[in-house]
Amino acid sequence: MMNFERQTTRRLHEEHVAVVDLLGRFEQAMVGYRDPPLVGDDQWRSIARDLGAGIRGEIEHHFDFEEQSLFPRLEASGDGTIVQILSDEHSIIRQVASELGGLLQISLSEQFEGAEWRTLKMLGFEYVERMISHIQKEEMALLPALENILGDDDDAELVLDYAG
Repeated sequence: MMNFERQTTRRLHEEHVAVVDLLGRFEQAMVGYRDPPLVGDDQWRSIARDLGAGIRGEIEHHFDFEEQSLFPRLEASGDGTIVQILSDEHSIIRQVASELGGLLQISLSEQFEGAEWRTLKMLGFEYVERMISHIQKEEMALLPALENILGDDDDAELVLDYAG
């Protein structure tokens, strides 16, 4: 594991660690439910809410920050290839997350039948797989590139912008 010197890269890395943990808990929950959980199942409600919030945080805040504040800096420094790869992945992940997030929300108030549950699980496993792969790319390419191009002033400005 790389030690990140910049506040921005440390913050993004910490979020990656938290997301990987959440994805692991979600994946374990899905494996544990062969049949759809009952609407009042506290364990399911907890993980469905956590993942729904995680999707919103990751997709709406993290991805937008990268695209608006980080990717232009990387492109300007000549790292356009990784920007294109990550941007393409963001697009695909957003589509999967949108469908999954909707189903998670519905699962909190409506009893799923077999087909609905299989769809949720399929999208859930796809989301987990895509996010883990995406985070690995960011950890191996995006964060180290940012470490190299961010100066102290840029880093301070970015971490404050990200904190909102």
